[in-house]
Amino acid sequence: MNDWKIFKKESLPHKDIEHLPLPPSWRSFSSLEGAITEEEKRGATFQIRDEEVELVNAALYLRRPLLVEGKPGTGKTSLAYAIAHQLSLGKVLRWNITTRSTLTEGLYSYDAVGRLQSIRKQDPDSQNLESNIAKQESNQLDDIGKYVRLGAVGTALHQSQLKKPRVLLIDEIDKSDIDLPNNLLHIFEEGEFDIPELARIKKQQPVVKVFTSENEEVDITGGKIACKAFPFVILTSNGERDFPPPFLRRCIRFTMPEPDPDRLKKIVQAHFQEEADILEKAKPIIEKYQELQKKGQLSTDQLLNAIYLVTRNNFPEMDKDKLVEKLLQYLSNLL
Repeated sequence: MNDWKIFKKESLPHKDIEHLPLPPSWRSFSSLEGAITEEEKRGATFQIRDEEVELVNAALYLRRPLLVEGKPGTGKTSLAYAIAHQLSLGKVLRWNITTRSTLTEGLYSYDAVGRLQSIRKQDPDSQNLESNIAKQESNQLDDIGKYVRLGAVGTALHQSQLKKPRVLLIDEIDKSDIDLPNNLLHIFEEGEFDIPELARIKKQQPVVKVFTSENEEVDITGGKIACKAFPFVILTSNGERDFPPPFLRRCIRFTMPEPDPDRLKKIVQAHFQEEADILEKAKPIIEKYQELQKKGQLSTDQLLNAIYLVTRNNFPEMDKDKLVEKLLQYLSNLL
């Protein structure tokens, strides 16, 4: 039986990496024109339930954000990709939230330091930079757009001026500072915001070209961005905190359940479409996953990883059992 290991317990270099098989379908990264992207695969393989269909449509009709709550690994973010894929709404605009995230970060960024350094380079002999800025700003107006970049939220609002809305994924909103959900309320209600750095010069320069989060150059008029079609906003939460009632009132709420046995089989079939006997080959692993899932938190990614590895190669039974055990470790130590 051939050894499946590429990296081995030896010190001498070898060329076994040449025998590395193709990656799993959900981990294939291709830059070839016309190749299906990882995002498209994720959207195409997501298994949609009736409740999700109803609430997504409710959010679409009402132009309200969809707040999707649930445990990690249950498919909350994948729902956003499924919506964008099915409705042909383009690439999902994603804002990953951290404890330091602010509303301004989601809307736009202004590189003031970079702009000041540019001014300094034009007049390196100036001893008083502050007084020199006013003198040179008139020469810098045409360049200010180079220092402004729209964030994911700003890009979604701007590009929703087109006929179709964009899908905006605000991921793990429960990790945010306590003020961020409330700060989003105006955006959810009004669908517009000002960029002060551009609004201040709107008389001298009514239209400024800036870059979106996708590196596309667009025109901003009067320093204001106002959407014409409210973007489809999905906010995900792992349930680490509660949200204020005014914020919840503006959202359609949905709790993503953990996949039941039937849905697990559909997920496996969707990711291994070319293998008609995959459910039979993966049956012991699925059963092991379901047994462990009753005792602790697991994600479907872990199941797919285990199935891919042990069905791809001629593993010794001992290696199979060890790998499945290692790959199906709980996401939390609290049982």
